[in-house]
Amino acid sequence: MTAPSLQPVAIFHSPFSTKFGIPRQSGIVEEVEGTIVLEPPFRHAEALRGLEGFDFIWLIWGFSANTSTTRSQQPALTVRPPLLGGNTRMGVFATRSPFRPNGLGLSSVRISSIDWEAPGGPVIHVLGADLMDGTPIYDIKPYLGYADSHPQARSGFTDQQEWKKLKVVFADDTDRQLPEKEKNTLVHILELDPRPHYQDDSQRIYGLSFAAYEIHFKVDNDTLTIVKIGNKKRKIAKS
Repeated sequence: MTAPSLQPVAIFHSPFSTKFGIPRQSGIVEEVEGTIVLEPPFRHAEALRGLEGFDFIWLIWGFSANTSTTRSQQPALTVRPPLLGGNTRMGVFATRSPFRPNGLGLSSVRISSIDWEAPGGPVIHVLGADLMDGTPIYDIKPYLGYADSHPQARSGFTDQQEWKKLKVVFADDTDRQLPEKEKNTLVHILELDPRPHYQDDSQRIYGLSFAAYEIHFKVDNDTLTIVKIGNKKRKIAKS
């Protein structure tokens, strides 16, 4: 039997236009804002009836920016989780690596509001997502506290890994270029160290696209210094 092809039910919009810097799990940076815009067949209030009674939802979505693997290639049985420094292999089904057999992601996000009167249909505003701007969403399901919460559950190799946060500082009053809300969110994103774990060059300048800004930073030991903040260049639409 041939499985039906997946079609997006919505598109996600977030302040991240590239993969670099996106929190590695949903919920760990609760301030990150995002919006879910339903696709035309579902762009009706009826599709969301009752959702206002829930605090969280599950998003099933596609790793649309992963172009290095295709279904025709031999599927990877093991991957290198960033939490283990990128040096240790684990089974793909024992990790949340984005390089998966079917390229599907799963995230739990908090509903901040639902704009029922948005042009073209209702829009869901959420917090704590780990999705890139433009990510296709294949399904939306309510989070059920009685069934989905397991506070005493073991978390495998992640239980033995201490997540050390970086100290984030701004050089030369660069923090004045950001509104307070964006500044606080950016600090919480950067303190989790978005660099690949195998990179440790204190002189290297990294670039991160966040909302309307280009953030340039470097890391020396446990301190991340934001050295420059610029405005993101807008793409000019071709006529």
